[in-house]
Amino acid sequence: MSETVQESSPAATETEAAETPSNTESLLVQEGDIAGDYLERLLDLLDYDGDIDLDVEAGRAVVSIDGGDDLEKLVGGRGQVLEALQELTRLAVQQETGVRSRLMLDVAGWRAGRRQELSELGRTTAEEVLSTGKEARLRPMTPFERKIIHDAVAAIDGVHSESEGEEPNRKVVVFKS
Repeated sequence: MSETVQESSPAATETEAAETPSNTESLLVQEGDIAGDYLERLLDLLDYDGDIDLDVEAGRAVVSIDGGDDLEKLVGGRGQVLEALQELTRLAVQQETGVRSRLMLDVAGWRAGRRQELSELGRTTAEEVLSTGKEARLRPMTPFERKIIHDAVAAIDGVHSESEGEEPNRKVVVFKS
């Protein structure tokens, strides 16, 4: 039996350097650029108007499309089309970079508005559970939606939340502590 020992190569050193914070941000900017190009082509194919804005927030690339009359069609009922479009965009980025993307896509400000609604729902549900002592089960939500609810509940002393169930029927349950 023989063993092979590999020495550190310059490529390995470059890979390690790619994981530093400044390089991480440049990789996220690259993800945003790739996603922006992909979405620009999609808007052209659909003949939709929209301005694409690229940003980096909380360790992920964020791409927003605003300003077009037809953009609500890219959101769909309860954000289902937006979720699918986000996944397709992530796959396009992954195909080009070779790395799984955590990119967040917002269209026509839908996610921003939804974040505000869900924060309020989480807060009021937590307050209700705190006052009644009865647990509350919310309707099934996407991971994005559940995270916002969990964050809102965590901000209130005396209650906590957990997710239960399997996708796509996974929901948040709020309990009195």
